[in-house]
Amino acid sequence: MNWDRIEGNWKQFTGNVKAQWGKLTDDDLAEIKGNREVLEGKLQERYGIAKDEVKRQVDTWSKDLH
Repeated sequence: MNWDRIEGNWKQFTGNVKAQWGKLTDDDLAEIKGNREVLEGKLQERYGIAKDEVKRQVDTWSKDLH
């Protein structure tokens, strides 16, 4: 899915994000506001995974959205 669409409808996707990455808090989701770079940074922080792996996970997640 186009990231602009995700960003524009962020509130609708927060449940899906939380289901995918349960360690993200509601405060994290509010801070992210659909910004991909902030999402990737939060995932690195919460899960301790490398930047390239985070990018791959976010790419996979966004492609699987309907």
